Amino acid sequence: MPDRLKTTRRRLVGTKRTLRALKDGEALVCYLARDAEPKVIEPLRQLCVERDLETVYVDSMKQLGRYCGIDVGAAAAAILK
Repeated sequence: MPDRLKTTRRRLVGTKRTLRALKDGEALVCYLARDAEPKVIEPLRQLCVERDLETVYVDSMKQLGRYCGIDVGAAAAAILK
């Protein structure tokens, strides 16, 4: 599943941008890091459940950042419609 995140050009990285995309209905898939602070990713997780969006959990923020092609960790990312 994270392979899709590596290859797509329509993606967002970061909790604020991902949250905005979820609220606007632009996200297709949401990726969340398991080791991220619960208070940071919980609003994202709740929106995914409410909107019945596919949610993929990645083991670490560092790994999610790598999948997104950045050198730092990321708590959340999304593939856009």
